[in-house]
Amino acid sequence: MSTSASNRRRDPGGVSEELILLWLVIGLVIVVGAPVYVAMHVGHAIADDGVSVPANPFAVLFGLISGSLPWPGAPGWVGLGLAVALMAALIGLVVMAVRWRRARRSRVDVRASYLGRGGEVVDLGRTAASAKAQRMGVDSPGVPIGRTVAGDQPLYGSWEDMHTDIWGPRTGKTTSRAIPAVLDAPGSVLVTSNKRDIVDATRDPRARAGQVWVFDPQGIAMERASWWWNPLSYVTDEVRAAKLAEHFASGSRDPGARTDAYFDPAGQDLLAGLLLAAAVDRRPITDVYTWLTRPTDETAVDILRDGGFPLIADQVAGVVSAPDKQRGGVFGTAQQMASCLINRQIVDWVTPQGAADPRPQLRPEAFVQVPGGTLYSLSKEGRGTAGPLVTALTVAVVEAAEDLAARSPGGRLPTPLLGVLDEAANVCRWRELPNLYSHYGSRGIVLMTILQSWSQGVEVWGESGMKKLWSASNVRVYGGGVSEAAFLEDISRMIGDYDRLSSSTSRDGRGHRSVSRQLQRERILDVADLAALPRGRAVVMGSGSRPTLIRTVPWMSGPHATEVEASIKAHDPGAAETIRGAHDDLVVAQAALSERKR
Repeated sequence: MSTSASNRRRDPGGVSEELILLWLVIGLVIVVGAPVYVAMHVGHAIADDGVSVPANPFAVLFGLISGSLPWPGAPGWVGLGLAVALMAALIGLVVMAVRWRRARRSRVDVRASYLGRGGEVVDLGRTAASAKAQRMGVDSPGVPIGRTVAGDQPLYGSWEDMHTDIWGPRTGKTTSRAIPAVLDAPGSVLVTSNKRDIVDATRDPRARAGQVWVFDPQGIAMERASWWWNPLSYVTDEVRAAKLAEHFASGSRDPGARTDAYFDPAGQDLLAGLLLAAAVDRRPITDVYTWLTRPTDETAVDILRDGGFPLIADQVAGVVSAPDKQRGGVFGTAQQMASCLINRQIVDWVTPQGAADPRPQLRPEAFVQVPGGTLYSLSKEGRGTAGPLVTALTVAVVEAAEDLAARSPGGRLPTPLLGVLDEAANVCRWRELPNLYSHYGSRGIVLMTILQSWSQGVEVWGESGMKKLWSASNVRVYGGGVSEAAFLEDISRMIGDYDRLSSSTSRDGRGHRSVSRQLQRERILDVADLAALPRGRAVVMGSGSRPTLIRTVPWMSGPHATEVEASIKAHDPGAAETIRGAHDDLVVAQAALSERKR
């Protein structure tokens, strides 16, 4: 991770005794002088005694002290009582406003003035985002990020920006980032997740924009297989067959699992060959697993030769004719990669039910051609995961959008496609994602990759791949809840330093007082501050902008709150508890900020 230049802001330092004394005198003059001034004007006006009271408050005060201006008697005391009551009410309102403001501030908010604000985050501001959106013919300004703590400025990622978010568990990434992004998308939306909450919250609002598809092969949202998708429709040549095999290999392997230098690549190549054979012969994808259980079956070899892929046929034939132990190892490895195909619940989603299946078939190329559609892909981690198919479907849709963009004016989609890859390291292990990230932004394909930690991304893409993904992102958001010191240290260095002016007072033996002042260089937010970042706060680092501290805006506080609640009530079996929990989380977060401030 790269670091930016030091953010050397000056801190005013401590307040001197002279300044404190000066403000006490000014306050005393206002508290005493203002009621007297009002009492003199009101009292003499009521008494109608012809005394002319000067407009200058100091002339009134000194005139009363010197006796040149008489006190108006009883009317003056009435005026003084009214003035004191008014002053007390005004002071009470100021105290309440200060307490309300303090309750909304966290202990890190005091550092917001040293971070980006105003013109320093103009590229993420609404004006800049709206200008880009207007140029692209889009009404929505961009992907909402949050509001700056310093200045309450709304921030957006434009429809050319790519996002990478790192939020720890239970920090509000779905309520504050994923759901608002989906709701504000002007075109088609692609969502991955391992929970049903984002589906329940957004499917009805999105249904008003276009058709909704929920890919739920593991029953996370209890969605029945009312439609199907053929993964082999993606396989048009040996290159795409190799990509699909890679998705099966990555999705079926535990993060950080050790791989065999020979059997894993050989098994992946074998799987690619069998996938290509099944696609060429228009067979269901389950036939691939059947072939993997029959190491001596040469049906796939014959199909590949007849289909014009002689070299791929030779590759598969070489494995079939290999010594028993070698052949068994390669077939066994490939079989493990495709193990999700034995799950009957998953098979219903990826194979037709008979020759005349009445269910509609999702075709990625058709999905991206009609803006407004929404595709949710759900999967759980662990044994029997549908992660490989979720990844394959995600890639198929994104590549279909890329093909459409290449044929469109300017080489970009007429209406941007938004991809919210929530829990990407668990359910959408797209190995080539870091290499493609910067490219998609220019095509009108906006991706938001959401992770729970830096190390989670390293497990999927490696250290260099994760750095590439992070660096290729135009908008990088850290939402708290992470305790990885190395990652937080890099964030702290990117945020930068500030110069703190401190003062100290000393007295010599004769009672003479001296004040010394010095500058001290300190981190704006150190590792401890970032590790304990309060819920409701996030650090945003945008290309060309200074890092800034934002206040997150969950859907409960956004313009779509009523629609989201209605959608949850219509689809979530525990809707009342979900909605109550969301609002309780908001209240708890606000209370926590108030408590931290104290």
